[in-house]
Amino acid sequence: MASPERAGDPFGPGPFDDGSDRFHEECGVFGVYGLEQAAAAVALGLHALQHRGQEAAGIVSFDGQEFHAHRAMGHVAGNFDRPDVMAELPGRVAIGHNRYATTGASALRNVQPLFAELAVGGFAVAHNGNLSNAMTLRDMLIRRGAIFQSTSDTEVIIHLLATSRQPTLLDRFIDALKALEGAWSLVCLTREGLIACRDPLGFRPLVMGALGKAVIFASETVALDVVGARFLREVEPGELVVVDARGVRSMAPLPRQRPRPCIFEHVYFSRPDSQADGLSIYEVRKRIGAELAREAPVAADMVVPVPDSGTPAALGYAQASGIPFELGIIRSHYVGRTFIQPGEAVRHLGVKLKHNANRALIAGKRLVLIDDSVVRGTTSVKIVHMLREAGAREVHLRVASPPTTHSCFYGVDTPVRSKLLAAQMDLEAMRGFIGADSLAFLSIDGLYRALGEPGRNARAPSHCDACFTGDYPTRLTDQEAQEAAGQLALVAAQ
Repeated sequence: MASPERAGDPFGPGPFDDGSDRFHEECGVFGVYGLEQAAAAVALGLHALQHRGQEAAGIVSFDGQEFHAHRAMGHVAGNFDRPDVMAELPGRVAIGHNRYATTGASALRNVQPLFAELAVGGFAVAHNGNLSNAMTLRDMLIRRGAIFQSTSDTEVIIHLLATSRQPTLLDRFIDALKALEGAWSLVCLTREGLIACRDPLGFRPLVMGALGKAVIFASETVALDVVGARFLREVEPGELVVVDARGVRSMAPLPRQRPRPCIFEHVYFSRPDSQADGLSIYEVRKRIGAELAREAPVAADMVVPVPDSGTPAALGYAQASGIPFELGIIRSHYVGRTFIQPGEAVRHLGVKLKHNANRALIAGKRLVLIDDSVVRGTTSVKIVHMLREAGAREVHLRVASPPTTHSCFYGVDTPVRSKLLAAQMDLEAMRGFIGADSLAFLSIDGLYRALGEPGRNARAPSHCDACFTGDYPTRLTDQEAQEAAGQLALVAAQ
């Protein structure tokens, strides 16, 4: 399926693009059932998942009688490390959410978990993913009289529950899931307990753990580690897990499909100390670097990562090639997105606030520069220029993933295709644009080999790799509708 571009869609990439040269995972979710001060554990879990969403955070708890909520813009630290805030979130059950905004200006009304009082009881939901038919469902619900309070696709789920004719909240929830398309990993809070589920393809991760008798759900295993919980298993694609006073129940309410989890979790999104699909993220990234060294060797004096995301792949490249690994770029960890709002002249220098060349080390040297991916290429241009200014004799860029040629519609904020460098230029043109002496990307088969497979099975790939291949595993209902509307408008204009 082609990757259509669309305009004016609050749920899709493009118009609300922040200009970043990195893909952004939209969310991290965390839920706890059966633990004293559950909200405090949720706050710790969200700290560990901060990399998945840095615009806002929220927690909803239930004390057996009432629901309590606190949502705030910014990081978890500074909002949920305050005793006065945590005192407002009592109970043994709680869920939380980190958010990366994809709808332009951040707004508190979009911060999750979202909560509503329904005819069948209170319901809160934290969502990681993107519903590819959210606009279609939203339009249908508005025509039926629904009044939306946010521009989040997640609110569609609440309205589907509210309008379902099923008798119980769980039945209504399952009824709502049957209407959804796209990616969803959900952790939900009700008066009875927690509900956790993944879409049938398992696009976005969700794991289950235990802390004593308490049950925990999280986007990544590292969040379990931080609270001292032990990893039990992944929530399976298409699985729904209910945790309440009766215990833990698992069900599969949706038709089974062959899973296609996001391959970019292994490349960039997940923390290196997490596990996904039964594999160590760190070890996979090192194997990615080793594959890259075999596919794209180069004579050089040192291997230099773009920190921090390029570091494991650079280690793998160095070990496989025999070229020394060195920290030729030093990253500052104390620069936030709102540190400064410079004019254009100063913004050009801003890359050095985050990355600075280790001048004494790299002067006169031939460098293999390793980065995890190239999106627009603007950061690569600045880093290569910075290294040359610092005296590097040669800079050979090696990218630890295939060329990014298509936008993601499954929960990752990406530019439209017209802003993806690899969608607009061939390899030599990209090399010239970036200013490197040579440029090479990992092949798609090399990426799959790093996952322990012989290569990509074109007929039945094990992961969603649409950002590299354009092979979207589901229908893109909203995009198709927007594309059709654009074609009609073009005909009318003629």
